[in-house]
Amino acid sequence: MAETETQEKETQIPTNLRLLLILEEVARRGLAVKPSDLIETLGLAKPTIHRLLQTAEAEGFLQRDLDGRSYGPGRRLRLLSVNTMSSEHLRTARLAILRSVAEEVGETCNLAIPDREGMIYLDRVETKWPLRIQLPVGTQVPFHCTASGKMYLSTLRQKTLDGFLSAGNLRPQTEHSLTDPKALQAEIRRISENNFSTDDEEFMAGMTALAVPIQDGQGRLAGTLSVHAPTQRHDVKSLMSFLGTLQKGAKELSAMLAE
Repeated sequence: MAETETQEKETQIPTNLRLLLILEEVARRGLAVKPSDLIETLGLAKPTIHRLLQTAEAEGFLQRDLDGRSYGPGRRLRLLSVNTMSSEHLRTARLAILRSVAEEVGETCNLAIPDREGMIYLDRVETKWPLRIQLPVGTQVPFHCTASGKMYLSTLRQKTLDGFLSAGNLRPQTEHSLTDPKALQAEIRRISENNFSTDDEEFMAGMTALAVPIQDGQGRLAGTLSVHAPTQRHDVKSLMSFLGTLQKGAKELSAMLAE
């Protein structure tokens, strides 16, 4: 884009809107964004883009990626997203869907979203059984040994997934946790092909789980819908009989995000 054209376009964008447009573009892309990409997309001058990125980074809305040049969502932008999704109107509609799934399955139903270090439970509806697994809203669980976390890993670009697998954070939670990168890679490949994920006592002894993806308007994973149960009531095979119920609920939740 020519310098004069960039200057002309920049003057058309109100000063107090420029940082918001950058945050919106980073969130829209769903991956780390280079300053040059923002210059091309938004038509802002290079010094303006760099100044706004530095401000957003300093205030915690964006954070530098591993390459040191790209930017992704920071803690405050992720928290903003969670708070927005937790607004009363949206949460009431979501909980109605979760409640329907929980009642049909007869077990606890969860909605989780990815964060930097793991999956966070955004909403849940508890089973009516007195024997239940206590994982309250706000709990963060690992990616590599949970149904929701592995579902998320299956949607990552190969380069990003390779970086995660080689980081050495595959700590065992139980004797069934997959801690070998090759074994976990194979499991993630199967999840990607099948579009659902299971946890067979990998995160917690005596607990099984089944998760499916919730997609945003662009077909990207926005979160997961899952059920978990004590092994006294369900093994993975019996939980699989409810796959259609979870997929129906996930489709309804995805439609809410596409509106």
